[in-house]
Amino acid sequence: MFAGALLIALLAAVVLGMVISIRGGPRASRRLRWAAFGSTLIAIAALTPYTVADSGAASLYLLGVPAVAAAVPLIADLIGVARIPADLCGAAVMIGWAVLWGLGIGSAFRPGGVLRIVVLVIELAPRRPSAT
Repeated sequence: MFAGALLIALLAAVVLGMVISIRGGPRASRRLRWAAFGSTLIAIAALTPYTVADSGAASLYLLGVPAVAAAVPLIADLIGVARIPADLCGAAVMIGWAVLWGLGIGSAFRPGGVLRIVVLVIELAPRRPSAT
């Protein structure tokens, strides 16, 4: 059941990323950052009871690291500084955290990481000059 839910979440992240990047216009990256932040918060909310019951006080950093990794790129975008490095670090931390957790419940953070990678692709893609 968990594998099916993870597969659906990953596919939804990829489809959402594609739709927002195609139809999103100049604010597509910002929308995808918000989507990644939202998917991370949903994963944290779903994992909190299990993590607290299993790990106790350690759940603060087990769930806090992905929360910070999702929030920092969003904050960097909102204040307008170092967006690409923040997105790169956010994607690396979220995907790395899923691997560090042994691809168990940490896999719930992969959709947010995938959305961060889509943001990086959008940000690094060459821009076409607008026809005026």
